[in-house]
Amino acid sequence: QPGVAWRKVFFGLLGVALLFTSYRIYQEATAFSHGLDYFSEEFQAYWMRLLLWQLVTIAVVGVSSLIYLWRTRVRDFSAVTPREELRRLFVLMGQLLVFGVLFYVTGSVYTESDAAWHQVTIRDTDFTPTHIGLFYFCVPILVFWALASFTYAHTRIPMFANRISVPFAIIVTGAFMIMPNVGFNEWGHTFFYAEELFSAPIHYGFVLLGWSAFAAGGLLLQLLGRVNELTRRP
Repeated sequence: QPGVAWRKVFFGLLGVALLFTSYRIYQEATAFSHGLDYFSEEFQAYWMRLLLWQLVTIAVVGVSSLIYLWRTRVRDFSAVTPREELRRLFVLMGQLLVFGVLFYVTGSVYTESDAAWHQVTIRDTDFTPTHIGLFYFCVPILVFWALASFTYAHTRIPMFANRISVPFAIIVTGAFMIMPNVGFNEWGHTFFYAEELFSAPIHYGFVLLGWSAFAAGGLLLQLLGRVNELTRRP
């Protein structure tokens, strides 16, 4: 039932809001008091320990989700009824809505706070409170969510059976490629571009990868077209 799917989306968005707001509050409370010196014991306790736990948790949950989605995939798509396919399409659109919120929070609140941090404290190491929040928390969650949504669609929805949605692939690839671009960005800032300007060439890759989100328009047209077909059936 579509109504049930959207109720789950509401609780999913609520969970995202609570998680990311709590993290931002933690940053505000401890970044300047315990996050200015990477080599201090306080930094290791408050930030590097957090970095370790969040990376392990995200990796375990993300990989486990992908394995579960693959192992429980549909083998015979002809057995999926139109009503069930419609329900799964609504589930997928809900997942994409959550992805959009994650993308916005990552690219606005956490990215802007990272730039502000560098302009105030100047760059010291690759591990800063805002880097740990942006590059090692927001981005991995965004990547795993995109991969999970892509896997869900291609293992459970007949319209994606035995084919790859090009706009969907663009969205997932754009999100995934942010990770290696982070490495390039840090390498560039470390060796030849210390200033943290949004217009710096070292940041062009983030802009290009961010534009991949525009492919969501094409994907939405695909999904709504299929919903129209299914709802017109007697």
